[in-house]
Amino acid sequence: MHDGAVAFRTRPSPRSRDAQACVLGAIDLVSALKLAGLPVVVVAEREDPARYSRSAVARIDGAAGDRPSDERVEALLAFAAQQPEAPVLYFDDDEDLLFVSRNRERIGRGFRFAIARAGLVEDLVDKARFHVLAQLLGLPVPRSVQCSSRALDDEHGLRFPVVVKPVSRHGSGWSRVVEGKAAHAHDRPALAALGERLADTDIDVLVQEAVVGPESRVESYHVYVDEQGRIAGEFTGRKLRTYPRSCGFSTAITITDDAELRALGRRITRELELHGVAKLDFKRGPDGRHNLLEVNPRFNLWHHAGALAGVNLPALVYDDLLGRPAPPPCAARPGVTWCSVHDAQAARAAGVGVVPWLRWVAACDAISGLAWDDPFPLARAAAWRARGRLPRSAAV
Repeated sequence: MHDGAVAFRTRPSPRSRDAQACVLGAIDLVSALKLAGLPVVVVAEREDPARYSRSAVARIDGAAGDRPSDERVEALLAFAAQQPEAPVLYFDDDEDLLFVSRNRERIGRGFRFAIARAGLVEDLVDKARFHVLAQLLGLPVPRSVQCSSRALDDEHGLRFPVVVKPVSRHGSGWSRVVEGKAAHAHDRPALAALGERLADTDIDVLVQEAVVGPESRVESYHVYVDEQGRIAGEFTGRKLRTYPRSCGFSTAITITDDAELRALGRRITRELELHGVAKLDFKRGPDGRHNLLEVNPRFNLWHHAGALAGVNLPALVYDDLLGRPAPPPCAARPGVTWCSVHDAQAARAAGVGVVPWLRWVAACDAISGLAWDDPFPLARAAAWRARGRLPRSAAV
């Protein structure tokens, strides 16, 4: 499972803050870097809010995720060749994580970046491989079985309710059929019905015994482990709401100070021999124990809230890769909150009234893509998407 590939691809340079932070990612990663005062270069399509952030000093075209891998690499290297300092590269979804990992040798000629070993990246992104690795290491994961989406109604020997998720969301047909990252099945007829919906996709899925409880029981440990294996920064957090309500995407989160979760996250990080940035997702069961759901070795939206709470992991990566002395680790301030514009739907689905929700939003520390000093990313991205839906004659 573990290979000997180099975890970090860096290039020696003078200690300076002139290197640009190149973001293959969303607006919240840009926001975290903005809080550190770093020069941000955005790789994003025109419908992506990150492209319109006032924090972006430049934009790279031709390197977004809809292009062939070789074209993306060449576009990035062409940009890097024009810079006096090798830029620091960030990535915040599975597709870009795999792109950087699988092209790390070539991309490493022009960029600095922190990333886990190639074999470990593949193990963690693929849900079935991750489950095998977790069992091998004795990590606290729910019982799971891998099968085809066409075999969901077979006897799997698991206790209901179960959760079904694609082995890999990268390149699968899951999102065309199911809303959310996973789907719940409370009994065998519900599982068979899900199988019928997915029958035409024929994708590999993981069927996992569900940890009973709402999504607000989902907690996470966030960490940056440097090249020497030291924890340079860490914080814990908890989901408040998701959309869809079950197995959905985070729409409201809060930073916590959970010593038990922190200790467990540190232990699992050591067991995995993990380097770089990672998010470990857990769900606390009715018995109070944390069940490990997944490990994502990449940047993510939580880093915006973490930076506001005093632990800016993207900035720590930047300083580390530029050879700057690491500051002493500090604790994140609990209670910092973040939400997305989709939280209105999530709150309504959760039965939260409009007035209480508006009060909560007014007190929220960060709203994704909206800030007093950078108010237009969401509006400009929405305008571009609307323009794309117009008839050609009207759009000209």
